[in-house]
Amino acid sequence: MDRNTVTGLLLIFVITIAWAWFTMPSQEELERRQAERAVQDSIAAAQADEQQLPPDLQDEDPEARERDVPADPLTPPVTEEERPARALGVFGEAIYPDTVSTIIRTPRYEIEMSNLGGGPVKYTLFNYNTWDQQPVQMLRDTLHSAYSLGFLSAQNYNIETNELVFEPLNEPGAIELENSESVSIGYRLNLPNDAQIIFTYTFHASQYAFDLDVQLINMEQHISGTHVDFGWTSALNLTERDFYQDAENTEAFVYLGGGTEKFQLTEEGEGEQHFNGTIDWVMTKTRFFGQFIKPVTHSSAATLRGEITGSPEEEATVHRYSVFIQSNFMQNPVLSYELFAGPLQYYDLREYDDNAYDVIEIGYALIRWFADPLVRYLVIPFFAFGSMFINNYGILIILFGVIIKVVLFPLTQKSFKSMAAMRELQPQMKEIQEKYKDDPQKQQKETIALYRKAKVNPLGGCLPMLLQFPILITLFFFFQNSMIIRQQSFLWANDLSAPDYILDLPFTIPLLGDQLAGFVLFMSAAMFLQSKISGGMSAGAAPSGGPNMKMFMYIIPFVLLFVFNNFASGLSLYYLVYNVLSIAQQALINKQIGKNKPEEAEEKSSNKHKKKRKKKK
Repeated sequence: MDRNTVTGLLLIFVITIAWAWFTMPSQEELERRQAERAVQDSIAAAQADEQQLPPDLQDEDPEARERDVPADPLTPPVTEEERPARALGVFGEAIYPDTVSTIIRTPRYEIEMSNLGGGPVKYTLFNYNTWDQQPVQMLRDTLHSAYSLGFLSAQNYNIETNELVFEPLNEPGAIELENSESVSIGYRLNLPNDAQIIFTYTFHASQYAFDLDVQLINMEQHISGTHVDFGWTSALNLTERDFYQDAENTEAFVYLGGGTEKFQLTEEGEGEQHFNGTIDWVMTKTRFFGQFIKPVTHSSAATLRGEITGSPEEEATVHRYSVFIQSNFMQNPVLSYELFAGPLQYYDLREYDDNAYDVIEIGYALIRWFADPLVRYLVIPFFAFGSMFINNYGILIILFGVIIKVVLFPLTQKSFKSMAAMRELQPQMKEIQEKYKDDPQKQQKETIALYRKAKVNPLGGCLPMLLQFPILITLFFFFQNSMIIRQQSFLWANDLSAPDYILDLPFTIPLLGDQLAGFVLFMSAAMFLQSKISGGMSAGAAPSGGPNMKMFMYIIPFVLLFVFNNFASGLSLYYLVYNVLSIAQQALINKQIGKNKPEEAEEKSSNKHKKKRKKKK
């Protein structure tokens, strides 16, 4: 590789390392978070102790309890039976006396519905397991419905329907669905003056998507204002062995105005973001699983909320995101929603909504216009079609790497030839550097003249490689975040979406960790060998005052080892294949240049003899 190529690549990797380094929390920040966590634990312990007190002491003011006197001597203690009515007004009085559940079982999932909130409390996927081979259960909370309708009551109470016990409109038990079957179940909350809230869910055996109609009958007398908020309140369970990476991809999105907006917290605490306008959908996700809410009736606003309960690096930390859509129930007494919960597979998401796959990170926003069609119309169809004939995704990645190399062959060929031509000029460049070492301007002028005489473009090796970067960056993000290779094994790698660690280190190296991944080691070795074969700038001296370019031949593979070690092994496998093919291509070019050298020398010698004969004549 020539100097410009190596410098460009090095800058990219230096920026990557710098970004990772500067986003790491400092020691002081970690200590501060630990202190805050200790305070929160103390508060939680105090609250737990308070809950263990007798019922007649739990509602007293803490300071009054320390003085051993009631918080308000004129007010008698409140019993558990009285508390809901006092907290919720007529909505508390409408609570159904018992909780029951209904299980909907399809070939894809099993969902447990409860009349406590009138919605799902457990959602298990049949075809997907967690890293420890347990069925994926998406919902972290298993007591209240994951969905809730929120509003301010006419009695000035904040009402969330996932706190209310509805009357079930179907017999409890299990319902089996097969093929293209569907089923509807309902829940009803009866209020004074013939007012009702009715939830009706419709499930389909062949889809992860399902429907919900919310009927608000005569509710204008019980709801203050004209708007209600419907949303998802449950935290999603993390499913991957690399907890931090899974948590880092936990976030919320809203789609409005033809584009997606992301909401994500980066540190412990709570946050909220409000959006006005017609909402197409809202969603929350982890790395590979997510849920969507798409309003069928008009919506006017959305709210995204987030909470991180501790340090993001700790496995005990809960990453909770909730999303709400606001609608006018006076204009739409029946609010309809299309819901989705399941794996973030492209074809399932496309069937649900054309823009749903936008939540998957496949490249920087600057190249999204290029990355999106590349992934949708080339990469994903290749793996979908290839998996019909080859059930090993490691082999499919190898074949895909060969195809990408063939597609990029004209660019890499031009780049490698340019680098080879630059290498041939190194002796002459060295002479110019030594001859004009005290005159940099003259040195630069003579170097440019040499390039022109040899018809060599110094950027010829760099520009073709830069043109490849949109493709390589897209594939970098795709293999990191794609559901396609999740838990697919190849050789020693049990999961191509996770690192394939093969060596345990007795110590921890910053950024690298305490383990080494197999494909990354081979990939770095292949990069080193490629640099060795290409020769880089090592055949000649570095420019006056410039760095020794030979050292970069060793630095870049070393940097790659740090960058890729904790990434998906499928990504490292792809770049390993790409580099091995690049080695073969570079070796072939070197061989061709080696054959041309004797012919060129012979032609020069023949020309000299001809000139001598002419002089003699």
